[in-house]
Amino acid sequence: MTPPRPARASRTRYSGIPLNETDSHHPDESRCEESIRLIHVVQGVEQFRGSERIQTSRVATMKPIGLGTSSLGGLFAEMTDSAARATVDHAWEVGIRHFDTAPLYGSGVSERRLGEALRTRPRDEFILSTKVGRILRPGEPDSLFVGAPRLAAVADYSAAGMLGSLHESLERLGLDRVDIALVHDPEDHLEEALAGTQTVRRVVAQVGVGTNFVATAKAFVGAGLVDVVLLAGRYTLLDRSAEDFLSMAADRGVEVVAAGIYNSGILAGGTTFDYRTAKPDIVARVASIRDACNRHAIPMRAAAIQFVLRHPGVTRIVVGAKSAAEVEENIRLASVAIPDAFWHEEAIVQPNYESVRNI
Repeated sequence: MTPPRPARASRTRYSGIPLNETDSHHPDESRCEESIRLIHVVQGVEQFRGSERIQTSRVATMKPIGLGTSSLGGLFAEMTDSAARATVDHAWEVGIRHFDTAPLYGSGVSERRLGEALRTRPRDEFILSTKVGRILRPGEPDSLFVGAPRLAAVADYSAAGMLGSLHESLERLGLDRVDIALVHDPEDHLEEALAGTQTVRRVVAQVGVGTNFVATAKAFVGAGLVDVVLLAGRYTLLDRSAEDFLSMAADRGVEVVAAGIYNSGILAGGTTFDYRTAKPDIVARVASIRDACNRHAIPMRAAAIQFVLRHPGVTRIVVGAKSAAEVEENIRLASVAIPDAFWHEEAIVQPNYESVRNI
């Protein structure tokens, strides 16, 4: 039986424990244990164990598309609370049941908005993932997010820091648990993040890594530390650099959630690749893909979505949306009929794009 959620007034904020506070004996251990205690106060140990029991069956029946929520935090353009709510509500209406967020997204705004939209939904009917490794503290927000509060995402990949990040995320979400905690972009803190991941596992059903780099994904999977990898932009129509990693993950029973399937815009009609203006060789490669799409009268975005979903090593994808209409369009694109001949086009099969990020 699931214990009742504690009243909001009884929830002690982790931020009440300063990150530079020292303990005369074992500061890291005491911070970790306090974080674990606080997280258990919010979610209840039995709820956590219950989420482990239902995880596998939910994944097996879930739509292969999840909602990425960086736009809810104002990525590139400010978003209102009402537009954010409408976006999440429509995602639910069309059957989306995986929602991915992060403290970085609008310095907590995405988490707050997502939590408000999901709070009245049956908790065992959706999967929620957020990121750990960055703690929000007073300072300048990431410049990619418009309208974000003055909170900087400060790196802390220690076990205590990641637990603190998770606790603060639960506070912003206003929910009793997350199902997946993803170590967020740990490339510059790899050893520390690897060491802290096992501690995070004590308070969440699944742990994983969220990264843009295949080498990072391989390091975590190779160490046997993760259940899930969220890999952005490395298995797409344009960039196939994760091909061997997908086989590695499948062999080890690790789920792969693919994100960044448009490579930050260029495969959706934009001009950026990995959030920078695309170089001429990449633009030329995309033009070849677009020509193949035109020959078969299919939208390039439909091809981008379905190409990723065709790989047996991809569990599901997460795609962002700025409105209910964009959610609807993503679902439509995933079901556009694509003739088998398209997948045999030279532009789709022949080129080797492993080195695309070095162009």
